[in-house]
Amino acid sequence: MVKRTRLEGDDCPVARSLDAIGDWWSLLIIRDALFGARRFGEFQKNLGLAKNILTVRLRTMVDQGILKLAPASDGSAYQEYVLTPKGRGIFPILVALRQWSEEFDERPQEIATILVDREKGKPVRKLELYSQDGRLLGAADTVLKPRPAGKRSRLTAF
Repeated sequence: MVKRTRLEGDDCPVARSLDAIGDWWSLLIIRDALFGARRFGEFQKNLGLAKNILTVRLRTMVDQGILKLAPASDGSAYQEYVLTPKGRGIFPILVALRQWSEEFDERPQEIATILVDREKGKPVRKLELYSQDGRLLGAADTVLKPRPAGKRSRLTAF
């Protein structure tokens, strides 16, 4: 078995994020949780994931503070997995991934759903990055600078 490299101490915040949520199963579990899945069986049914892999992913996300265990909302003896604020903060990342796929997928007609505003029923606008003064930014309009407070050993992408 290949040992996974840990990135939680990396200087790069993208690498640190990938350490917490960087495998596809974790992102798909979070996606399902954002849209209402809460129980182990729901995740397993939706994803077709082996129980042992799902158990490890859920435990890791609880340990990372992305999910928390809570008593079942129906009053039964079961526990449910509930997104924390940290977990709900992943929503824009999933929207960005979805929109990237919708734009660049070779077969976009096969994408079965569209993301719409629940209240108005209209498609969600493409995510964009803006400067503090309101200018639309692309990658060429940004640069990485060292943090003013504290010494950094190296500067990496993003």
